[in-house]
Amino acid sequence: MRVLTAAPPHDWPRPPAALVAARLADPPEGARVTVAGLVILRQRPGTAKGVIFLTLEDETGVVNIVVWRALYEQYRRAVIAGRLLRITGRIQRQSGVVHVIAEKVEDISPLLDRLLKSADDCTLPQAGETG
Repeated sequence: MRVLTAAPPHDWPRPPAALVAARLADPPEGARVTVAGLVILRQRPGTAKGVIFLTLEDETGVVNIVVWRALYEQYRRAVIAGRLLRITGRIQRQSGVVHVIAEKVEDISPLLDRLLKSADDCTLPQAGETG
């Protein structure tokens, strides 16, 4: 019989596999990770000197993303319009808050459309029917 034990602290999904929000504490400071989630907040404070802050949500929690101005120019469309994003970047911890400093931004919103299409293909039972 094989006994399952907790994964060692250095064992987390490496890019291009996405790390879930609940496991952001696993990688050390500066580790390169990929995260993915729905965009629930975009902020571009006037005092932030062109920095964009994104908050993504996955099934386990939220991920704070920092997009520096030069990277924003490179991935502008995805940052502004993406509903579902995959971000690859470096872990940064500051005052107990974990951020991912973006290095690559991918708009994977078409995956949402595929989910919606699949849902449309399913017919739900009407009131009084069993299904």
